[in-house]
Amino acid sequence: MVSEIAIRHAEPADYDRIVGVVDDWWGRAVHTLLPRLFLDHFHRTSFVAERDGVLAGFVIGLLSPSISDAAYIHFAGVAPEFRGSGLARSLYERFFALARADRRKVVRAITSPQNEGSIAFHSALGFSVSEPVTAYDGASADRVVFTRALTDAAG
Repeated sequence: MVSEIAIRHAEPADYDRIVGVVDDWWGRAVHTLLPRLFLDHFHRTSFVAERDGVLAGFVIGLLSPSISDAAYIHFAGVAPEFRGSGLARSLYERFFALARADRRKVVRAITSPQNEGSIAFHSALGFSVSEPVTAYDGASADRVVFTRALTDAAG
């Protein structure tokens, strides 16, 4: 099913399409976790997947301007009908290649400790998973931190 999907760099205009579906894709309000600034300022390091012009998935990432060897994935999503197809892995691999080409050595991401699906997905992609970090995003927002070293070759 992934072969039917086109992956391209995101554009600022993709913002409305993405925030228009993420709450439905997650089954809860998450759109506030993705401010417009990410598509305005990091679209060249982000990717959108489409099938026949319909949004199938996305990954919003950036090359850290403060940590020269690090990259960060801020948000990723796949439409429910494409989950389990390998699309999320393809989007991440595209981001890994971009980060590797910029001589980045590590990719990081975070999630809540309750997000078992995200933890399982990132673990399967070779990310290490930290213990919950208390108050990572404020007093009531514990997070786990994902870290994945990049090699010169794919993987």
